[in-house]
Amino acid sequence: DAVMAQHGIAPIDLLVVNLYPFEATVAKADCSYDDAIENIDIGGPAMLRAAAKNHARVGVVVDPADYGALLEALAQGGSTAAQRRAWAAKAYAHTSHYDGQITQWLSPRAADPAAPEAWPHTFNLSLGLASALRYGENPHQRGALYVEKAAPQGIVATARFLQGKELSFNNLADADAALECVKAFDAPACVIVKHANPCGVAVAADLMTAYDRAYAVDPTSAFGGIIAFNRELDAATAAEILKRQFVEVVIAPSIAADALPHFAKKANVRVLACGDLRTSPGLEYKRIAGGLLVQDADTDTLTAADLKVVSARAPSEAQMRDLLFAWKVAMYVKSNAIVYARDLQTVGIGAGQMSRVVSAK
Repeated sequence: DAVMAQHGIAPIDLLVVNLYPFEATVAKADCSYDDAIENIDIGGPAMLRAAAKNHARVGVVVDPADYGALLEALAQGGSTAAQRRAWAAKAYAHTSHYDGQITQWLSPRAADPAAPEAWPHTFNLSLGLASALRYGENPHQRGALYVEKAAPQGIVATARFLQGKELSFNNLADADAALECVKAFDAPACVIVKHANPCGVAVAADLMTAYDRAYAVDPTSAFGGIIAFNRELDAATAAEILKRQFVEVVIAPSIAADALPHFAKKANVRVLACGDLRTSPGLEYKRIAGGLLVQDADTDTLTAADLKVVSARAPSEAQMRDLLFAWKVAMYVKSNAIVYARDLQTVGIGAGQMSRVVSAK
């Protein structure tokens, strides 16, 4: 303070910085190595970290969503200590994510920028806390939902919660399994999931028929299940679901306005609108003790033209259609996975058995 006073340097009370758009730059298909390096911010992260360390005296803001609170605080005479602590934590998270993305992009190109390696040498994940859950997979475990930065719509993690009880750890996991499965179909489809596996899947000309056929596959398992659709859920189908069965979660791209009053009569039913459906994320993760398994998402590209008939009798066009339908369903069934299907409806689904024979039975 004495040195600043001696040289007439006024203290800095507020720092607002937007970093160079590195992540957006490298996401472009035509991004060159030089363009990427040019978009690595040098001074911005240094200023942010310095201001965040001195948050007792300096407000540091990196998120435009905080601008409103900042303006309100300034109008009232200044930010509070609690606000500055929260903003400082956000600043460190922001620079950590920024550096992580640079590392992840740069490390595979260290040997040859023109021929990057398949995987970065360091893998960085940056997720924000969306909600604390009542408990985890079991009541004695704590649980929380974290969401990736800039996660798209069309997924469970970013779906709008319209009504119902609080979502549990298992609700979210099962809803994700149902929604990802129903995305595999272009025509109106319904997927019912119970304990992480589909118990009924059907494609039809309309949602009501698709739901009716999916439910008919295994009504016992459908009780208390998760139901996903790939079209806006209409009022008639919503009413039929509630009349026919107990359901934990219903999720669709959107819910028709006249369907919501039906759900309102069952206040505990969780209803989610996920927005326009998107393909699955580019990478999938599986946690193991001390590490993380990473792989490309299992996006289905199989067509009838890819198949080779090796039997004496070739399948009919309808049978080939059902085989491809069953193939899509099997992608979302725990191995050993056996799926029987006919007329774009599952007949039986065998999941999670150690023996394929037992799964088939």
